Amino acid sequence: MGRAFEYRKATKMKRWSNMARVFTKLGKQITIAVKEGGSDADTNPRLRVLIQQTKKENMPKETVERAIKKAISKDENDYKEIVYEGYAPHGIALLVETATDNPTRTVANVRSYFNKLGGSLGTSGSVQFMFEHKCVFRIAQKNGVSLEDLELELIDCGVDELENDEDAIMLYGDFANYSSIQKYLEENGFEIFSAEFEYIPNEYKQLTDVQKASVVKLIDKIEEDEDVQNVFHNMAE
Repeated sequence: MGRAFEYRKATKMKRWSNMARVFTKLGKQITIAVKEGGSDADTNPRLRVLIQQTKKENMPKETVERAIKKAISKDENDYKEIVYEGYAPHGIALLVETATDNPTRTVANVRSYFNKLGGSLGTSGSVQFMFEHKCVFRIAQKNGVSLEDLELELIDCGVDELENDEDAIMLYGDFANYSSIQKYLEENGFEIFSAEFEYIPNEYKQLTDVQKASVVKLIDKIEEDEDVQNVFHNMAE
């Protein structure tokens, strides 16, 4: 199994553990997608995948439509996607993805979490070089299509790793290949459960159980913030 899949297994969906949190995150992502590419899902690939994802998460259709309408409203605040970088206790690198309409508030909150729980917020580029930025697709298995055959087809689109994940298939590719991978999947009738961007660490750092507990405490605190979308780290599980 590859590095990306091992990371995914270790952190899978913990940060989206309750429904209200899922809906808040998806609502912000829909707003950003509409602001960037328009409200028509037929011409906005990112929005199209997000709508599919809302169905899998049982997000009410009315909630999705309301999020789209709010996004095109002149009164709706713009969300900025900002990544903060820093170190947790014991030298564990953290990348904190946020979607915020008030960066001043968000950075102040994130800094306070680091400071109070033994970490330190760094400058842009201070830890990001330790990670690879990947697009991650979770798709339905398709009758008559083997994993080996699918991998051969998708290599040309930029996929560099495939793995079975319970009742789905995980696809990993470079961040820049998101559009070409999505286009292939849609044109060939694959159902896309989700499409996300993740930071996969180049190397993992081993800690004792006691050390891990202090890192997890910081990560959990950061993830409680409503502006935080994801937290990535290089701690070995």
